[in-house]
Amino acid sequence: MQLIDKIIIADDHPLFRQALTSVLGARFEGVSLFEADSIDELDKLLDSHSDAELLLLDLNIPNAHGFNTLIRIRSQRPELAVIVISGQEDHQTIAQSLRCGAAGFVPKSQPVALMLEAVEAVVMGQQWWPQGVDLSGDGDDDMARRIASLSPRQHRILLMFADGLLNKQIANELGLSEATIKAHASAIFLKLGVRTRTQAVIAMKQLQPSVAS
Repeated sequence: MQLIDKIIIADDHPLFRQALTSVLGARFEGVSLFEADSIDELDKLLDSHSDAELLLLDLNIPNAHGFNTLIRIRSQRPELAVIVISGQEDHQTIAQSLRCGAAGFVPKSQPVALMLEAVEAVVMGQQWWPQGVDLSGDGDDDMARRIASLSPRQHRILLMFADGLLNKQIANELGLSEATIKAHASAIFLKLGVRTRTQAVIAMKQLQPSVAS
């Protein structure tokens, strides 16, 4: 019996994606595997393969802005299981992945056997976390909930704020008026409990992993 039909791998390292594709393809007969090397490509895959059952997500894929992409995907697609794969192995990053909705976390330093064990566990409806990790530490639960309350468009605008784009530039890119962008900004500030773009970006960056992979 085929355990899973579609898996998306989101990582910007081509050799790592290739290795994962090879290993997963050999383990799960008949599975369709799709690769994304950026958030834009990941969003396209999520739209075109809405029936995908599992996402393997590198927190530091370009434009992911740390945990924000994980929060957005779990909010918009609660039926999609997500396993975080990361070069960061500190307890805080792993625990925050759990609080932001991941079903598992696999450090990139782990052997292939443990990667497969994690995928099999999550496919079967379980969770998988590295042994010996304290998952009860302090976290940014309130801000994670606030970020999750943003609409897809508001979340995208917040990420564009973080990239330093002006309202006029955002309006041009999204095909909206500046007045509409200002209205979205006001709604974002209200949901995040802040008053300015700078404060909104700082709040969002509370959910950034502390060490780059």
